[in-house]
Amino acid sequence: MTTTLTPYLSFDGNTREAFAFYERALGATIEAMMRHADMPESPTPAQGCGDAGVPSGDGIMHACLSLPGGAMLFAGDTPPGMQHDGIHGVMLALQYDSVDQAQSAFHALSQGGQVTMPLAPAFWAETFGMLTDRFGVSWAVNGAPIPLE
Repeated sequence: MTTTLTPYLSFDGNTREAFAFYERALGATIEAMMRHADMPESPTPAQGCGDAGVPSGDGIMHACLSLPGGAMLFAGDTPPGMQHDGIHGVMLALQYDSVDQAQSAFHALSQGGQVTMPLAPAFWAETFGMLTDRFGVSWAVNGAPIPLE
């Protein structure tokens, strides 16, 4: 049996903007971008839907980003009528084969964000750094792993 773990982020109405940024910054491809309003009609009203169960809102219900190498990232806007509390207690970790790849991704993701740990050598990788991007997502970037004994 194969298990796949895919992070699913929740944004405050800016999933479309965040995924366009990640697509450029990470050399990724947006595979899906479905709006709340595109959901099929449901016989039972759901959160964020009108009385007849018809979805409402131009916000993103589900987005899928495919990264080079096969990793995926999912996200959506907080449904209408629900409060967005930000992204807390999670960090997305990127592993690159080379320092150059890690530096490129780190620099791109840090634009408009905050570097919390600049790239520097670590005992597990030739370079490692952490940042929070302009959308409030925390990232750890590793480049050129060093074999651990």
